Amino acid sequence: MRTISKKTKYGLQALIALSRRYGEGPVLIATIAREESIPLKFLELILLELRNAGVVESRKGRHGGYQLSRPPSQITMGSAIRKMEGPLAPLPCASETAFRPCEECRDVERCGTRIVMRKVRDAIANILDTTTLADVVRQVDEARQAGEKRPVLIPDL
Repeated sequence: MRTISKKTKYGLQALIALSRRYGEGPVLIATIAREESIPLKFLELILLELRNAGVVESRKGRHGGYQLSRPPSQITMGSAIRKMEGPLAPLPCASETAFRPCEECRDVERCGTRIVMRKVRDAIANILDTTTLADVVRQVDEARQAGEKRPVLIPDL
């Protein structure tokens, strides 16, 4: 199975961090890099790519930095991943937007691998395209609260 790249993982971390601060104004790259443990130079390239894709905006100057271009409730995980990674399909023949038959395929319409990989692609797309950045922030907050409510177990000495 194809995994997302480190660039995409860091990009999602940065977008979630910006979602948490949405409405507070631009956030310095150095702040995001430090808080999210992302290499600064790598983060600069990632945010530049996301800016060029219209996901984030940047402002120069004393009160500069990056911020989301739209509310976190309007940016899905699927759209963000596609901007950084490309199609979600594990194989080109299973892609909706970048379909390309496999070289060795004799019958693309009756290929068992393609049929299954389209189902995988559809399931992944369904989750990612219905989960917004705001949903992720809420889920993280809920997980933190649930963790705080658990009793701390002290092992017997």
